Amino acid sequence: MAHSEREGEGSSSDSDAEVGVPGFEDSTGPLFCATAFDNYFTQASKPSRTSANVFSAETTPLSPQEYSAAISTFLLRPPPVPTPALTYDAAFRRYLAQLHQGFNLLLYGAGSKRRVLNAFALFIHNAQPAHVLVINGTAPGFDYKDLLSSIDGIPDVSSIPVLQRGVEGQMARISSHFHDTVQRQLYLIIHNIDAAPFRPLKAASVLTWLCAKPRIHVLASVDNIAFPVKYSLGVQSTQRFGASRSLATNSSAWLWHDATTLHPYDFELSHVDRSSLTGASQNASSSSRAQAATNQLATLLSSDAARHILLSVTEKAKKLFALLGARQLASMDDGEASNKDSSAIGMEYSTLFSLARENFVATNDTALRALMSEFKDHGLVVSTAQTGGAGEMIWIPLRRKALSDLLVGIEQGQL
Repeated sequence: MAHSEREGEGSSSDSDAEVGVPGFEDSTGPLFCATAFDNYFTQASKPSRTSANVFSAETTPLSPQEYSAAISTFLLRPPPVPTPALTYDAAFRRYLAQLHQGFNLLLYGAGSKRRVLNAFALFIHNAQPAHVLVINGTAPGFDYKDLLSSIDGIPDVSSIPVLQRGVEGQMARISSHFHDTVQRQLYLIIHNIDAAPFRPLKAASVLTWLCAKPRIHVLASVDNIAFPVKYSLGVQSTQRFGASRSLATNSSAWLWHDATTLHPYDFELSHVDRSSLTGASQNASSSSRAQAATNQLATLLSSDAARHILLSVTEKAKKLFALLGARQLASMDDGEASNKDSSAIGMEYSTLFSLARENFVATNDTALRALMSEFKDHGLVVSTAQTGGAGEMIWIPLRRKALSDLLVGIEQGQL
């Protein structure tokens, strides 16, 4: 008995891992104590169990009628934060003076700025004879061609004869008309210039080209907090030139104004499918895990495996892969894609959707995700969620040479 007590006293001074660990006892005292290592391997040897019950399968999405009925009771409640009653008469005069000096304006701040921009459009219409065009960037199916068509639809513009056709002809007529100082000036009021239709490179180039015209003035709203560092619309470097634009010649052509309204984004979200909304932010740990997963996929995927995948998909899926690969090649330097940050070589999902729609590959979100599902399942296309709600990046984890060979094979009909 004394020997057992001394043994128990000695065991209590071994390692800290053994302190507090339950042991096996009999009538004479503890026989042995399980260490932390024993407990770990005991737990690790058990198979992990994953539930087959999917929440989305148990709960069906709301229909438009059900959603309207459910949200109607909420809309009757007073807002949690009082909406400030603001008057913009003095601000509108300042905005108009800055536009006449050659600057373009961006309105930012919490809350929908639709009422403010529409009121400013009416203010310009009453203040002077001019063409005022209001553009809704969140409208479904809208793209930069619709913007040019709307400007080209002005009677004085559409009557100008040009040799070019299509977009080139529209731009030639617009440039010729608004180059004449006798003609009325054009004011573009753009709701949500950070919306998906203005993110592709072609749309950004057209918008920058319009902003550079001395007799075309742009006032737009911005709601995405990542807009200044993420989207390239020429807002950082576009400048006005000309003797009559002395103030804007030596400074940026864009001025930012705080237009916080705290109004709800009812109109901006009216075209969104509520049942498909996902979380807007990802924490740093989840982003790191996603990046580690993409790096692992990049090391496992081979060129032969990619060829087998492309041989088994449809022609539209191949065309989508070619669009994504061509854009990625333009962003890649010499080296391995797996050694690059996906945000540097990848394409934002909204930009890919706009590109697919322009090339008649997919006309809606469901069709695009269906085409990408086969690629994602085999690791040929990887998506990573960016931090801060900046969006989802899509990229192909292949070396530059392997990706280039695949695109050549698709173009030549070998895949």
